[in-house]
Amino acid sequence: MADPKDIVVEFIKSKEKSKSKFYFNDLSALFPDMKMREAKKIINQLVADGVLEYWSSGSTTMYGLPGSGKQASAEGED
Repeated sequence: MADPKDIVVEFIKSKEKSKSKFYFNDLSALFPDMKMREAKKIINQLVADGVLEYWSSGSTTMYGLPGSGKQASAEGED
């Protein structure tokens, strides 16, 4: 079985052309047999490792690859 962290990163990279930020539910859906808490640990570990980053609008939190998306260039993160 593939490493769950690799599954998340490959999924995000495969969608890069159309979408750069994902809700937790989008990412946890990659692991239908896994409990939400386990999926949350995997995603949070990717954030801690610097592979993913949080993005918050104030009312919602999303996840994406660092420096990707329109928001990154608008905030001078490029």
